[in-house]
Amino acid sequence: MQLGHFSIGSLRLATSSVGEGRNFLFLHGLCGDAAQPIEVFPTEAGWRCHALESRGHGRSDIGEPADLSICRFAEDAARFLEALDGPPPVIGGISMGAAIALRLAATRPDLASGLVLARPAWVDQSAPSTLAPHREIAALMVAHEPATAKRRFETSDTARLVAADSPDNLASLVGFFDRHPLDQTQALLAAIADDGPGVDRPAIAAIDLPTLVIGTDRDFVHPLSMAEELASLISGATLARIPAKSDNREEHVAAFRRALHLFLKEIG
Repeated sequence: MQLGHFSIGSLRLATSSVGEGRNFLFLHGLCGDAAQPIEVFPTEAGWRCHALESRGHGRSDIGEPADLSICRFAEDAARFLEALDGPPPVIGGISMGAAIALRLAATRPDLASGLVLARPAWVDQSAPSTLAPHREIAALMVAHEPATAKRRFETSDTARLVAADSPDNLASLVGFFDRHPLDQTQALLAAIADDGPGVDRPAIAAIDLPTLVIGTDRDFVHPLSMAEELASLISGATLARIPAKSDNREEHVAAFRRALHLFLKEIG
């Protein structure tokens, strides 16, 4: 894996690259990092995966907290894409990364040759109800000391609701309390969980790119219904339904890689 940085003025965004071949920009989820997309990328597919870490994530600078938004993350990604050599890459993302990729495909189709939306947490709306746990955690982080905030969330009705549907989601949510720096985590959760991709349904329906949408059952934050809705909105999109992380993480990762490998093979 090759590590690097991409600068936007004085702001440095971290990059990680694996594989060889045509370019693929693969974006991580909220409070994640490059390891998330790289884990599910099929390096044998003949493509080079670039995992760009958004502001405040991984090794990237956070910049101004007021600039934390899906729109700004998409603008940063567009700057990175413009600097890549070769034909337009495929753009993809997981969760928040899928929202960024969706916005790019709708607003900058000149930068993409294909689109991958994995476990989407948004369609067109801002602040979906499935991101209410993230907003609740952000509020607890402001109101309480870290240990108390974590305990209050773990014993909340929200935590019980999420656990009943998708234990993997609950583990990720509880993990936010151990992510440092905590003030950056709070800022990211508050800003992004209240945000949206900023594109309406007609703009989504106008996307004219080979598209793969990946969804799973048993995922409170990323309901299969959102994946199905996006696949129905984008003409010719393929929906791949893969095992849930909560059921079997190894099978989830293997199925994700297979679906992505097949899609990349088909679009050449």
